[in-house]
Amino acid sequence: MEHGGQPDVYFKKLVTLEHAGHMLHLRVAQDLFSSHEIDAGTRFLLRSLAENATAPFTKVLDLGCGYGPLGLAMAKVEPDREVQLVDRDALAIEYARQNAVLNGMPQPKVYGSLGYDDVKDTDFDLVLSNVPGKAGATVISSLLLDARHHLRPGGLTAIVVVAALGPEVAELLAATPEIEVMLRKSRSGHVVYFYRFAEDGRAARPLGSALDRGVYRRGDMALSCAGQELSVETAHGLPEFDALSFQSQLLLESLSSLKGARPKKVISLNPGQGHLPVALVKLFEPEELSLVGRDLLGLRYAEANLLRNGYPRERITLSHRLGMATDDEAPVDLIVGPLEEDEGREAIAYTVEEGAKALSAQGTMLVAATSTAVTRLESSVQSQELLKIKARKRKGGHSVLELTRVYKMSF
Repeated sequence: MEHGGQPDVYFKKLVTLEHAGHMLHLRVAQDLFSSHEIDAGTRFLLRSLAENATAPFTKVLDLGCGYGPLGLAMAKVEPDREVQLVDRDALAIEYARQNAVLNGMPQPKVYGSLGYDDVKDTDFDLVLSNVPGKAGATVISSLLLDARHHLRPGGLTAIVVVAALGPEVAELLAATPEIEVMLRKSRSGHVVYFYRFAEDGRAARPLGSALDRGVYRRGDMALSCAGQELSVETAHGLPEFDALSFQSQLLLESLSSLKGARPKKVISLNPGQGHLPVALVKLFEPEELSLVGRDLLGLRYAEANLLRNGYPRERITLSHRLGMATDDEAPVDLIVGPLEEDEGREAIAYTVEEGAKALSAQGTMLVAATSTAVTRLESSVQSQELLKIKARKRKGGHSVLELTRVYKMSF
């Protein structure tokens, strides 16, 4: 499968969605929510809107859009409607963009945003969201209540949640005096809510992002690396908030064995909470550190933890993207990080191939995954002849590969 002339290593299947007499065909990636078929909650919310909402909704925000079923369905019904789709996952953003084009809708604006943090407009008629069930209470509260800062007077928020979240959401909405619940419907393990904010409830937008205001904050975590004690702040919605995974342990051990190296330019792939980036700057003091990954929350939390540990902001670059390519063509001395195994075998191999092309002549790449995935990756590395396997370490069913660039002599 190709997209835009390039192999699409993330593609899984094509699914269909019928809404208000219109049929959408949607490309789905393996590692996205509801990759088998359109989620029942999404269908329930769209049906509820069609049956109960009479406003024209000339401007719509789809918050946490995934591959785009909610926002694109709204755009398909009314071609003149302005629709913006946002998500923190670069893979979701890529597929929502693909699906807009596939369905003949080049007009929707699709971009990365951590919650509402990157949404600038304040005049939406409708904010839509299929609220993630495991986001954490403070994050869910922000997603539900901060809609007020982006709606026109009288604008509507329409959400769907899994039934287990229903009591929590009902309590939150009832405890907010400026909210008027217009509709509550339960069906098939989901609950839909429509609500509006009173005119005096549309308070001024708070200073600072949700991240700056501690909405994602979970606690602090200490760790040791090569005799140094490090500290990071952890976030809801990211793994490794109380203990390091086997993959991170293996990567830290491999970094310790490189002590004495002096990499000037470093990439931290899929940085998560920021444990590995903080260790990198403490061990090597690189001149430049690029944080590269799909998850905007991980990128920004890793950056915050680097700043917290004294690393200068001007040396940090954030690349919210798929794979490992960067906009900087300068060669990289060290690449470190876990691989997104759920993306699939081809995507992992493609990511490592991109990294290989970015490495300097003496550069090193350290990547970790389950031992099964690493064994498959070894075969791919050997067939590509771009990298040499220098070492492999194992722990608890996981492995780390140490790779170096192969440069062929030409005569």
